[in-house]
Amino acid sequence: MRHTEVVGLWRPTDAPPGGKTRVSRATDPGASHTSHAHKFVIKSTAMIRQSSLTRFIVNKKNNTGNGEIQWCFSQVKGTLEDDVTEADLISCVEFNHDGELLATGDKGGRVVIFQRDPMSKTCIPRRGDYTVYSTFQSHEPEFDYLKSLEIEEKINKIRWLRRKNQAHFLLSTNDKTIKLWKVSEKDKKIEGYNTKEDSGIMRDPMNITSLRVPVLKSMELMVEASPRRVFANAHTYHINSISVNSDQETYLSADDLRINLWNLEITDQSFNIVDIKPTNMEELTEVITAAEFHPLECNLFVYSSSKGTIRLCDMRSSALCDKHAKLFEEQDDPTTRSFFSEIISSISDVKISNSGRYMMSRDYMTIKVWDLHMETKPIETYPVHEYLRPKLCSLYENDCIFDKFECCWSGTDQYIMTGAYNNFFRMFDRAAKRDVTLEASKEIAKPKTVLKPRKVCVGNKRKKDEISVDCLDFNKKILHTAWHPNENIVAVAATNNLYLFQDKL
Repeated sequence: MRHTEVVGLWRPTDAPPGGKTRVSRATDPGASHTSHAHKFVIKSTAMIRQSSLTRFIVNKKNNTGNGEIQWCFSQVKGTLEDDVTEADLISCVEFNHDGELLATGDKGGRVVIFQRDPMSKTCIPRRGDYTVYSTFQSHEPEFDYLKSLEIEEKINKIRWLRRKNQAHFLLSTNDKTIKLWKVSEKDKKIEGYNTKEDSGIMRDPMNITSLRVPVLKSMELMVEASPRRVFANAHTYHINSISVNSDQETYLSADDLRINLWNLEITDQSFNIVDIKPTNMEELTEVITAAEFHPLECNLFVYSSSKGTIRLCDMRSSALCDKHAKLFEEQDDPTTRSFFSEIISSISDVKISNSGRYMMSRDYMTIKVWDLHMETKPIETYPVHEYLRPKLCSLYENDCIFDKFECCWSGTDQYIMTGAYNNFFRMFDRAAKRDVTLEASKEIAKPKTVLKPRKVCVGNKRKKDEISVDCLDFNKKILHTAWHPNENIVAVAATNNLYLFQDKL
């Protein structure tokens, strides 16, 4: 196993991948060379996901006459004004393991945690309201004085650890630094110190004539967020993924060309388990786009690439996982290849199902579901926005073709969800082979408003309630999604608002 010793003061860089050492250090001599074929990949990896949080709630499956779920508005948080600062745009969203907490990160480096309202679970009809639990500044902007580059404070990923005591723990990362946060409640304070006043001012030892026993007194509930570990200096390129292992002792972090394995208790060293950087950077043909541990098997993890392939690695077979155990790849149809084929085949997200049997990948145009026992082709393929295929040229010109859409599983693995443009998000029922397109917008921000399925018209003849493909707003995009692990509650990032939806009761 490659041992990566973290050394020196971290000087992050936005430079493209390069160099040839496998030890993660502050500098990389060859970091100025990138193959022309994959400049778009590096660009897309570094692009900022401009989105915020929309939240949707579905309680138990509610069937209409045709078996589809009806969704209605429940709650909205955040300003509905059009004037939104860039720092408020949500960049990630993640439920904890029991769904009681929902964490969101934004481009300003802040983490906001929402807590399930206990009353909403017991009232009739049952609701899924969330209230603000804690807000803290996770990352600050930095500057690399050696390379004259700014390091953004934007939160790229948040991952929860399983709860072991009264406190909650989560990992958050920006482009270079990963932090472990402890979130705990405090409702009592100590009074009656001998060496200091209750105000905190130290007492003169010469004036202490008697000893007193400190006592605990009740106080207003306060939620504290404190950094317990800082994992830095191990990535030359931008971190795109973090994933906590099922053993809850280790986690992985991935950037464009390397994947490192960390122990949650050790901050000054990590192990490089995957390195796809070629000796000659002119030979670079792909980059890592996402990585995730298996939810049940602590020795397995997968990572996807810009070539549209997914590799499954087994750490039992080798400490260095440059050679994969399985390769999941669907062969392209030569008759349909175009200038954009390589770009739109790049996988932006990969998620293993809760059962551990299946795997889902999202590329620009589709979602694919794979059986981990079959590598040759996906068992299911769902088109997300096929109506955009004739517009790939204009999407390339405005850089939208490089957008990184995420995807998520429902708690039962029956539904999958992903985002699209115009604040649309798509849901697919794997069992019933149905899909629906819904929209997150302030127009439906009225109590008990039922969401109507949206349809996009491609031709000249547009039916009522349809929207023309030429009228889609590509600045409004849903990139980040999450699903409650036990209930049908989903969170969707769209602009700067937090919408709550639930099924019609």
